[in-house]
Amino acid sequence: MRRRTLAASLGAAAVAAAAVPTAAQAKTSGTCEDAYTWRNAIVNGGGWVPGIVFNETEADLIYARTDIGGLYRWQEATQTWKPLLDWIGGDRWGWTGIVSVATDPVEPNRVYAAAGTYTNDWDPTDGAVLYSDDYGETWGAAELPFKQGGNMPGRGMGERLAVDPADNAVVYLGAPNGNGLWRSVDHGRNWAEVTAFPNPGNFVITPGDAYNGDNQGVVWIEFDQTGGIYVGVADPDDPLYVSTDRGRTWQPVPGAAAALGSADGNRTIPKRAAFDHENGHLFIVTSWNPGPYNGPPPSGRGGSIQRLSPATGEWTDVTPTYDPVGTIPGFGGLTVDRRRPGTLMAATENHWYPDEVIFRSTDSGATWQTAWDYVWDEDYSWPPQRTDRFTLDPTGNEWLTWGKADDGPAYAIKHGWMMDAVSIDPHDSDRIMWIGGTIWGTEDLTAWDAQGPLVGWDDAAGRQVALPVEPFEAGVRVHGIEETAVQDIAALGGTLVSAMGDLAGFVQTDLDRPGAMIRHPNWTSGRALDFAGLDPDVIVGTGDVEGDVDGHVGVSLDRGATWLTTTRLEGVAGGGNAGTVAVSADGAVIVWSPGNGSTAPVLSTDLGQTWTPVEGLPAGALVRSDRVDPARLYAFAAGAFYASADGGSSFTATSAANLPAEGPVEFRAVPGKRGHLWLTGGKTGAVYGMWRSTDGGRTWRRVPDFQEADAVGFGKARSRYGYPAIYTSAKAGGQRGIWRSTDEGRTWQRINDDAHQWGWTGKSITGDPEVYGRVYIATNGRGLIYGDIAH
Repeated sequence: MRRRTLAASLGAAAVAAAAVPTAAQAKTSGTCEDAYTWRNAIVNGGGWVPGIVFNETEADLIYARTDIGGLYRWQEATQTWKPLLDWIGGDRWGWTGIVSVATDPVEPNRVYAAAGTYTNDWDPTDGAVLYSDDYGETWGAAELPFKQGGNMPGRGMGERLAVDPADNAVVYLGAPNGNGLWRSVDHGRNWAEVTAFPNPGNFVITPGDAYNGDNQGVVWIEFDQTGGIYVGVADPDDPLYVSTDRGRTWQPVPGAAAALGSADGNRTIPKRAAFDHENGHLFIVTSWNPGPYNGPPPSGRGGSIQRLSPATGEWTDVTPTYDPVGTIPGFGGLTVDRRRPGTLMAATENHWYPDEVIFRSTDSGATWQTAWDYVWDEDYSWPPQRTDRFTLDPTGNEWLTWGKADDGPAYAIKHGWMMDAVSIDPHDSDRIMWIGGTIWGTEDLTAWDAQGPLVGWDDAAGRQVALPVEPFEAGVRVHGIEETAVQDIAALGGTLVSAMGDLAGFVQTDLDRPGAMIRHPNWTSGRALDFAGLDPDVIVGTGDVEGDVDGHVGVSLDRGATWLTTTRLEGVAGGGNAGTVAVSADGAVIVWSPGNGSTAPVLSTDLGQTWTPVEGLPAGALVRSDRVDPARLYAFAAGAFYASADGGSSFTATSAANLPAEGPVEFRAVPGKRGHLWLTGGKTGAVYGMWRSTDGGRTWRRVPDFQEADAVGFGKARSRYGYPAIYTSAKAGGQRGIWRSTDEGRTWQRINDDAHQWGWTGKSITGDPEVYGRVYIATNGRGLIYGDIAH
């Protein structure tokens, strides 16, 4: 294909490109006779968006990359985001972590995504660069010989992918872990290391640590309109390189180490960069840690904003001299206004209290204004008042309060935290989007410049006063992005309850609205759910908790409308010790198995106010209840199956054999069928699959259809007196998918297709007890998916 330059393409129609064949276009066998439609149970957001990238040539073409939930494209007509990577299946689930995205400024139909979730052994597959010629509708994949870290530290830096505007067949990729700088000369189809590039980086947060121990590597690429290619490296002693001969040779930029590699004695690295081409300035923000979880720096300020004039080689420190909070912990986001040369914005990262600070300059960093400020009284007493340039409208996402109320200057709804993504629309100076607990945005940004100072001095009163400003409004711009990691699901018929990583969980009676977030008990992440089979108004759940007050277990007696907290069990600290929980069929008994690995399961008959030890179960056992018989509860641990006939007071190991002894295992009891159980799980290379029992777990029969199975659940039967429909996330005939049986497991059909796979779906699955064919699927980053038979 003929190569084009940016200059030749501005204002012209993009060259059409043939779609790249992908798995999403392949046909599969075992297709269900019932076609399905797929949607999300709406939460609106829920995860972290480390990058928001506007195309410089085509208006309204915007991409958002997520750390575990794939890539999205903005749809201007509906003001929503469209998911683009749902075709990624369970065997390549790591490709749902996107460490960078590049949209081609020459042929805007082309887009690239650097995929891979972890650089350690948590992700079994190497990374890839995904490429599309049709705005992400179809994709090809160039597999790489190394891993990438879409959910690793430093994922908000970048962008690590960049298209050369002088020759858009050339695409660069900055790699982690000493793998250097890579380049493709054929629109991302093939890649090779740029061996002339001299520095692969050396910055490691915590050497030897499984998560914080990787070398951050080469972190961003920017192009100067005069032909220079600038590359930022995570190396405080040698952080910036330039090539002026199309990438054949590279030289360190003089003065870069002094400007970018230290901040008040703290070693810092260049996190993001942006060119103001009209003024010939390269702006760079630095931080002493790559993020997103920076704590306070060891001493002094933790980052700076530097301005380089490539034509002269002059460096200027343009770091704001005033920050209402005090010492700047480091910077995350950076953006320039392409239509207003000299205008740029930057954001602090992890100013946890009371809020992040967004800075704006209209004079190339010579002076700055803040998005909010303190107003102190004459005695400088605490807390001060706060005044803001804009208000935040959370309509439709009221859960963004996290169940809290404003507390002086600490608003319940914050401007943000971990603010690595801040982007002004290159086609519209009034539009900006940024990440801060959700995606916020406004189309009135330039109203900022007419407001003037936020705070003045009253000589007569001898104190500060808030000056009158007319605040503009910012609102939620995250609709369509569903990035929750769903841990468990309880479908009660008309009510859907979810447990979610980082968001506690939700109770929804309308799948098109987020519903109520579970905030009491104070779960940071919800982990497990159960309900009473004979009285589904009774729900129990477990979650990771903060503080020393709430117990890990929560109880609802009104189908999730309100929740009771339980007593903290002695010896089980807060944090990630939620474990699993079961409630007897009549709702009278709760059995909780803590997740700390050392505390044996306990029982409560007073809604968790007191706990007594359970006899016969090891620590960490997975517990479930029979859906019909209140006296029967069940458990599994290390290949052994246990049953209780006395309401959970004591358990006895059954004679079950040949069940998985390694890997995660799940089992569920069948609604309306006493003693009927289905079990899934195991480990590749060991015992792995699906089993069923009709005698309360004494004996088990393997279901031969599946080589691997990870989750199982039940929904309304096809006929009035039929066996409940069975749903599973499993692998049959080498094909992973969502499978359904309507005849008690005698036959199975795959109900999803290759375009709808959503990465990893093995955590939890269930049908709806009142809607035949409806299935709810827990994903690890694409939210709570549900499918209905198409009519």
